[in-house]
Amino acid sequence: MKNITVIGAGTMGNGIAHVFAQSGFAVNLVDVSQDSLDRGLKTIAGNLDRMIAKEKISEADKTATLNNITTFTDTVEAVKNADLVVEAATENLDLKLKIFKQIDEAAPANAILASNTSSISITKIASITSRPKQVIGMHFMNPVPMMKLVEIIRGYDTTDEVTKAIMEMSEKLGKVPVEVNDYPGFIANRILMPMINEAIYSLYEGVAGVKEIDEVMKLGMAHPMGPLQLADFIGLDVCLSILEVLYDGFKNPKYAPCPLLVNMVTAGKKGVKSGEGFYDYSESKKAEKLAAQFAK
Repeated sequence: MKNITVIGAGTMGNGIAHVFAQSGFAVNLVDVSQDSLDRGLKTIAGNLDRMIAKEKISEADKTATLNNITTFTDTVEAVKNADLVVEAATENLDLKLKIFKQIDEAAPANAILASNTSSISITKIASITSRPKQVIGMHFMNPVPMMKLVEIIRGYDTTDEVTKAIMEMSEKLGKVPVEVNDYPGFIANRILMPMINEAIYSLYEGVAGVKEIDEVMKLGMAHPMGPLQLADFIGLDVCLSILEVLYDGFKNPKYAPCPLLVNMVTAGKKGVKSGEGFYDYSESKKAEKLAAQFAK
């Protein structure tokens, strides 16, 4: 596989394009608008500059990486020569099904179609394509250039050959692939999201404040980031979507999203991306200042 198409130039998409391009693959990066693509390229360039400052890569490496990326607003054109398509659009089932139907019709018959979904069923996504055996989950972690893990999710029909090819591809990117089966939340989010939800419930019920909850988990459990800060970093809307998938999939009340989380997302408080979540990010993205609601 040499030609990679990445659908979506947002946080995950531009990170995925970055690691493929830096590893020498020809990458077609697709989004609905040129502005989104320009922002994605700017982010990639900034991340490469930080790597240069840390002497991890050279200026020539940066130039080569950026030269490996071609941008498109036309999905059909972007996938027509793809060996692998990686979808990294918003975590919305209807949108993903629409994208996979389109890329299935436009991509070469031998192309593998992968989704970066963090919770949505690969089997369900594969079911609307003509090639369910060639559909797989490739769940990168954020920030993609730094995080080593890639969850490789096998759909019900995904073949051993496709799984092996994607495991090997992940290793070529310098990542550590871990194979899991297709059940709601897979492994990472099936374990992580209930922890975040319980932290939000602890705040909602007045057990402790935002900083106190995060400090307990950082100092007592050696987590690099507290669960509420991590939720802000992931995006509270994304956390809510994943919890809804878990609750929907298992019908178990332990996955029911905390009412506080629902209210915050409804109010547009989505974390770092909106400038406010459990912390206030108007001046810094380091979670140093509590959001006004929790500073009382």
